[in-house]
Amino acid sequence: MKKSFVLVAALLAAGVVQASGTLDKIKSSGTITLGVRESSGALGFTLGDGKYVGFHTEMAERISADLRKKLGLSSLTVKFQPVTSQNRIPLVENGTVDLECGSTTNNAARQKQVSFAVTTYVEEVRIAVKASSGITSISQLNGKKVATTTGTTSVQLLRKHERANGVNFEEVFGKDHADSFLLLDSGRADAFVMDGQILAGNIAKAKNPKDFRIVGEVLNVEPIACMLRKDDPAFKTAVDDSIKGMIKSGDLAKLYDKWFMQPIPPANAPVGLPLSEATKAAWANPNDKPAEEYAKK
Repeated sequence: MKKSFVLVAALLAAGVVQASGTLDKIKSSGTITLGVRESSGALGFTLGDGKYVGFHTEMAERISADLRKKLGLSSLTVKFQPVTSQNRIPLVENGTVDLECGSTTNNAARQKQVSFAVTTYVEEVRIAVKASSGITSISQLNGKKVATTTGTTSVQLLRKHERANGVNFEEVFGKDHADSFLLLDSGRADAFVMDGQILAGNIAKAKNPKDFRIVGEVLNVEPIACMLRKDDPAFKTAVDDSIKGMIKSGDLAKLYDKWFMQPIPPANAPVGLPLSEATKAAWANPNDKPAEEYAKK
């Protein structure tokens, strides 16, 4: 009975959001809830004690500030809701999270459930291994254990890659990206397949970063974007306008430099990933194209 009541309440809450729109919800409550990641490399991570930082996390805070001005609010409370690869879409759909800016790939399947803002980061899915492993390509993963994070598509991409034909490996799952990296670090996995910047970010925070390498073929190119509820064009336009403003002013480039090229906490080490040509192109022509349109023809 209690579960049924909670479910009905959640559905009713989501219905209210859909009916009135997210901007109205934010204005009436004076609060916006941001979905944030705890271990998504430099895009978004936690320092503990409720402190969330990173390129997309700080970008989301700036979007929130722009929304406050747009709505004519003297103040706006920003709440952080940590999300995982498994629950991020449901929490956006049911109204728990208003805007999720983490490491979510915009693809055609997800566009049936949620909407995406314009692309702010274009990712390459790669493979991380221990430097001492001798592994340099997909073909060498035969008979190995490959870690990935529950709720992501990385291992599926690995299996579909043309050079993975005849390569048999065992999947091991981490509950989040930090857990998946720990599987590699502890020797319970021989490789970790994930977005390149997430791999680089976790390596940068490792006790001995030189013990790890990102190797082999690029498995896929994916547009990463903030996620919001479907069928809410006014909110999407407001979010997109904020991001486009940051691109035009150069503020987004400054944020990128801060989180990817300069030393970052907790280890005070830089990730060291210069702005890619693909991300530059996405900023030059802001769009919400799904990953399928980035696929090689």
